[in-house]
Amino acid sequence: MTARGGSSSIPPRAAGASPRKPRRRTAICEKAGWTVSSGIESAVVREHEQSDSGRLPWEPREGHDDADPPGTQPVGARVLKAGLHSAVGLCLVTALVHVAIVFLAVAPSNSLSRRYSQQINAWVYPFFEQNWRLFAPNPDSVNRQILARTAHTASDGSMRVSPWVDLTAVDRAAIEHHVFPSHTAQNLLRRAWSSYIETHGADDTARSERAEMMQTYLSNIAAARVAGHDKGGTFDFIQLRVVTRPVAAPGARRPPTPVENRLLPWWKVTSHGK
Repeated sequence: MTARGGSSSIPPRAAGASPRKPRRRTAICEKAGWTVSSGIESAVVREHEQSDSGRLPWEPREGHDDADPPGTQPVGARVLKAGLHSAVGLCLVTALVHVAIVFLAVAPSNSLSRRYSQQINAWVYPFFEQNWRLFAPNPDSVNRQILARTAHTASDGSMRVSPWVDLTAVDRAAIEHHVFPSHTAQNLLRRAWSSYIETHGADDTARSERAEMMQTYLSNIAAARVAGHDKGGTFDFIQLRVVTRPVAAPGARRPPTPVENRLLPWWKVTSHGK
């Protein structure tokens, strides 16, 4: 447009429109720059606070260290670990040896079992004796009553003999009216006597090492039973008497007549039997 007087005029909006957009962009850039700079400063401040403790941010805190590297365990822990491994190994070896010896004891006779028969019998009998009566029981067809008496030499040289003690009655009293009776009260004395009569003749003479062992085993059991029954008693010798009677018929009024009344010789007992 051309004004009067021949001079041209610029509209107000056109004159002020062009500088307004750069000012808005500048303000936005300034605001974004302040935001970025403030974020960097806050990150620097947090990093500085974390590093004030004397460690780097990626280092673990005190009390939360990782596991000790190998070879830095205490001596006591290493000794305990080695002792535990040794005990487990010893138990495993003992179990394997026991199974092997018991297998040789129950297996048919062979060159190995005949060669080491003495060592096998010493390990198996009498505590680890094996038999098949669990699967094919052979109950006693007679009633046996085992009695024992002791003798003690006094200081004047005289011999004092105690009355008979019924060991079978003591075991029977421990079994009756008990829901879970002890195995020792049920079978220990009975099995010891059965093994004794299997290895001894009628003259009670031991003719083998196993017979001598079973004789000592029976005398030790009897001595321990008498010592437990007569607490405080002291004795040097023990003697057994075994009365065998047949099983009474149902409804019998009187006990059957004994078929055997066997009196064993006096046996010297060890100190633990006193």
